[in-house]
Amino acid sequence: MSRALLITLVAFLLPVSVSAAHSAVVGPATFKAAQSLIAASSSPGNSYAVGASVVLTAPVAGDFSALGGSVITAAPVAGDNLILAGSIYSRASVEGDFRCIGGNIDISKPVAGDLVAIGLSVHDSGDTKGSVFIIAMNTKLDAGASGPVTIYGNNVSLAGDFAGDVTVVAGGRVTLAPGTTIHGNLSYEAPDLATIPDSATIAGGVTYTNASYLPDIGTSRLLAFMSIGFFIIARIVGAIILAGLLAGLFPKFAETLVENVSRNRLRDILLTSLLGFAIFVATPIVIVLLMLTFVGIGLALLVLILYALLALLAVMYAGILAGGIAMRTFMKRRQVLWHDGVAGMAILALVSLVPFVGLPVVLLLALFAAGTLLQTFFRFAFPYDEGHE
Repeated sequence: MSRALLITLVAFLLPVSVSAAHSAVVGPATFKAAQSLIAASSSPGNSYAVGASVVLTAPVAGDFSALGGSVITAAPVAGDNLILAGSIYSRASVEGDFRCIGGNIDISKPVAGDLVAIGLSVHDSGDTKGSVFIIAMNTKLDAGASGPVTIYGNNVSLAGDFAGDVTVVAGGRVTLAPGTTIHGNLSYEAPDLATIPDSATIAGGVTYTNASYLPDIGTSRLLAFMSIGFFIIARIVGAIILAGLLAGLFPKFAETLVENVSRNRLRDILLTSLLGFAIFVATPIVIVLLMLTFVGIGLALLVLILYALLALLAVMYAGILAGGIAMRTFMKRRQVLWHDGVAGMAILALVSLVPFVGLPVVLLLALFAAGTLLQTFFRFAFPYDEGHE
């Protein structure tokens, strides 16, 4: 594919010097830009057009360059065509080279020079006198070509008379229409043999290279393991970053969480963890019961969102809790900083990899964090006045 890109680059750059020489002998250039542009007056020199919709209805004596959402050329161009658009329709002859990049490209009239087309779909039913170079998902040539043809794509369909060699690299099927004539060599690379009818003539012979783009079993397993590893690493890195943000943005709550573990008795810690466990078990049951009624569906969705948010925060604060306890134990520092959350989540990720022990430890910390979050929310929602009995 790097060779294809190099050829494309050369094909796009080489005609520039020719166009410059050509523009020296024709008249002055014209520039037009509009939302919907119809070029109805002939241009004595090069013509440049920009618009969401561009339609060329008058001849151009020089080169025609257009940029737009949709470009239609319904008048002949004496020079080169250079078009970048979402959809391109060439309905008139081009005396020079035709270079285009677009989504859907349809060429129905002859091109006297070379054709370079890059798009999702390319259909050429005109007679190209020069060489043809196409990169597209689906390519269909109905009128042959006088020069060599090179096509990179998925499905390729050929018809007409080809005077030179034809080279195809396809990821799908290669099909020749009945009566197709190739005076040179047909060289193609594809997963399956091309469909070549008996009425087709290939004077230079056929060179086929089998290319299966599906990985074998060993490669598939390797790709699967690499994908899983990348997913795990991305998830760990994302959790580390989020834990660091939470610890940095809400340090007081992180310190309260660590303080509850340090000061409270084991009984209080277990009760708080039991509260978190009860919420995690009971909430799905409540959601299911709410969804059984039409009125409760909206409330069930809201509870589901809050449940997912609580689970996420519980895991994040479990990492912050691990980092805070580690810093308080080894560094003798009571304040919780953002990098404590980063270090704690990294520690939690490593602990979770320990067989039989890691996941229960992570689950216990997450349940305690969830219980503390619920207690904090309850105190915020229902403040208790100590002076009132």
